[in-house]
Amino acid sequence: MTDAALSLGSATAPEHGTNGPPLGNAEFAAIAAIMQSDARIHLTDIKKTLVHGRLSRRLRMHGLSTFRDYVRLVQSDAQERAAMVVSLTTNHTHFFRENHHFEHFKAEVIPTLKEAARHRPVRIWSAGCSSGEEVYTIALCLLGRDRGQAGWLRNADVKLLATDLSPPMVENVQRATYADNIVSAIPADYRAAWVKPGPGGDFAIAEEARAMVTARVLNLFAPWPMRQKYDAIFCRNVMIYFDDAAKAELEARLVDQLAPGGHLYIGHSERLIGPAAAKMKACGQTIYVRQDGPAR
Repeated sequence: MTDAALSLGSATAPEHGTNGPPLGNAEFAAIAAIMQSDARIHLTDIKKTLVHGRLSRRLRMHGLSTFRDYVRLVQSDAQERAAMVVSLTTNHTHFFRENHHFEHFKAEVIPTLKEAARHRPVRIWSAGCSSGEEVYTIALCLLGRDRGQAGWLRNADVKLLATDLSPPMVENVQRATYADNIVSAIPADYRAAWVKPGPGGDFAIAEEARAMVTARVLNLFAPWPMRQKYDAIFCRNVMIYFDDAAKAELEARLVDQLAPGGHLYIGHSERLIGPAAAKMKACGQTIYVRQDGPAR
């Protein structure tokens, strides 16, 4: 759910158009409470039109005539409840977005990872990966601008984890195929080396990049199954949609999941708050390094 993230845009359409029944205040409050409890997404009244538009489709799908009936459904049906949460997230990202992060990653982090990979596994996490452009940008940076630069990876244990709340987004990552207008954001040399014509006129990310990536559905506020520490975590433009308590909780968990000396990349308008900030040192624009020693 990256923007590379999850985005709930401001409403611009009339509050109740012809596309569905009215969304009452009580029903909106019930939906907002579910979003807060299940995904820690903070919905304010300004999002009411967006919620109405997105969920009117779900009402039609289930043949329901009122939002009261829909709220009853999501309160009793776990599958529809999960589908509602996904429906109220928008995934927006592109290749090499906020490129200063990737310039830092290439200049400051990859040289260290190359040395580390000679004697241990290297792990990187794209948290809130959306449709995969972020994690495959990371993979392309690791591979290099031409195939000759990828030699260090042949005998290295380098794995990238991509997680998102949305199952359809995770399926997109697994397919690793993108339209021409999307791959056009990849610099020409990377594109020539690692992007190939795919099915139906789309373009496929090369197998060398795909082999490094594992994509999984994960709610960032649910228990995490990962036991290893990460050398770098990208969690960009996700936390802006949470209240301060949720931000502090997530940031603390992300920092704890970093290896000593590991790097955290967050969104352009985000800042570390709470206990996490004390463990991290700023080393660039919205780039932080864990202070307690070198990477393992």
